[in-house]
Amino acid sequence: MQSVISQKRSRILKKKSGGFSFDEGIFTAMSSKKRRAILGMVLGIFLIVTGVLFFVVQSSQLSKQAEIISFEACVAVGNPVMESYPRQCSTKDGKHFVENIGNELEKTDLIRISAPRPNETIMSPVMITGAARGIWYFEATFPVFVVDWDGKIIAEGYATAQDEWMTEAFVPFEAELAFDTADISGNYFDRGTLILKKDNPSGLPEHDDALEIPIVFGEWWW
Repeated sequence: MQSVISQKRSRILKKKSGGFSFDEGIFTAMSSKKRRAILGMVLGIFLIVTGVLFFVVQSSQLSKQAEIISFEACVAVGNPVMESYPRQCSTKDGKHFVENIGNELEKTDLIRISAPRPNETIMSPVMITGAARGIWYFEATFPVFVVDWDGKIIAEGYATAQDEWMTEAFVPFEAELAFDTADISGNYFDRGTLILKKDNPSGLPEHDDALEIPIVFGEWWW
C-alpha cells in the first residue's frame, strides 16, 4: 500500500514539473545553464550599451573637431599645443593652426615690443614698452594706435624715445594709452590690435611701415 502511494506521488510531481524528474543532478545542470544564459544576456547588454556610449562620445568629439576654425578654438577643446613661437595646435582630424602673433617676426630687425606681448590681455590705461631703431622715430616719437576687431581706432597717442634717437641702433621707447571700452564694437569685441607705426614725415607711402600685434581687451567691463 505504501509503495502505491509513493508511485502516485512520483507521478504527480513529474506532471507538475512538465514531465521531468526532480533528480538533483538534472536540476543542478539546468540551473547552471540558466545562470550562464543570464550572464551571457547581461554581458551582451553591457557590451551594446558600452558600444553605443563610445559611439556617442566619439561622434561628439568629431563634431567638436569639425567646428574648429581657429588656434584659440583648437586649444579650447584640449588639443595638444606645440610650444614653439608662434605656438601651434593640431586637431585629431588633421587640422593644423598657428597662433596669430601679427607681423612681429617680420619686423623684429626694426622694432621690438616688450609689453604688451601678442595676445596679451590689456586694460586701460595700457603701458607700451620696447625698442625701435632710430629710423622708426621722427623728433623722438612715433604714432601708436589701439583698434578694435573692426579696425576702429579707440585710442591713439605717441611713443617717446627714452634715449638719443638719431642713430641706427635700437632705442628704447615708452607710451601710455587710455581707451574707453564702450567704444569697442564688432562680433569679436574682446579682440583688437595694437599698431606701432613708423613716423613718416614725408607722407610718401613707400616709407610707411608698422608693427601690428593682436591684443585681448580685459573682461572687467563686460
